[in-house]
Amino acid sequence: MKKIVALMATSALMLGAHAENWEVRIRALDVVPLTRTYDSNLRSAGLDVKNDVIPEVDFTYFINPHLGTELILGTSRHKVDLGGAQLGHVDVLPPTLTLQYHFLPESQLVRPYLGAGVNYTRFYAGSFANGLYTTRQSFGPALQAGLDIPVSSYGYLNFDVKKLWAGTQVRAPGDVIVTHLRIDPMVWGLGYGIRF
Repeated sequence: MKKIVALMATSALMLGAHAENWEVRIRALDVVPLTRTYDSNLRSAGLDVKNDVIPEVDFTYFINPHLGTELILGTSRHKVDLGGAQLGHVDVLPPTLTLQYHFLPESQLVRPYLGAGVNYTRFYAGSFANGLYTTRQSFGPALQAGLDIPVSSYGYLNFDVKKLWAGTQVRAPGDVIVTHLRIDPMVWGLGYGIRF
C-alpha cells in the first residue's frame, strides 16, 4: 500500500511539473507592410502595399517557466497601389517560429517576453495588372516583444508586436524579373490565450 501511495504521489508531482506547458491564443493582427523596392522608378511612382487586419491562431510550448517556443498561423491579403491606382493584390502566408524569454513567468500582474526566430513567407494567389506575378517564397528573421496579463487561473490577455523580414520578386510573363519587393511588415497583435 505504501508503494502505491508513493507511486501516486510521484505521478502527481510529475504531472504538476508538466502542467501548463502549452498556451493557445486567438489574436487579431494588424499586418502593416513597410514597403521597399530596389527600383527607384517604382519608388518615385509611389509603390505602396496596404495593411490588412486578420484573425490568427498561435501555439506556445514552454520548455521551462522562462523559455517558450511560439508558432503563429495566419494569412493576409494586401492591396498593391502604384501612384494611387490599384495595381493588384498579393496573399501572404507567413508561419513564424520564435524562441521567447519570459521575464516574470509567475507574476499575477504582467508577464513580459522577448523573442527571436525565423519566418517562412509564402506569396500566393497574387494578381497584378499586365500579367505580373510574384515568386512563391522567402525566408527571413523575426523579432518579437509582448506581454501576457493574467485574467483568470488559466486565461491571459496578450499584447504582441513582431517585426518580420519578407520579400519577393515581381516578374513579367516569360519569367522576367521586374523588381524586388520588400514587404517587411510590423505585426501588431491583441488577443486572448489559455494555458494548459
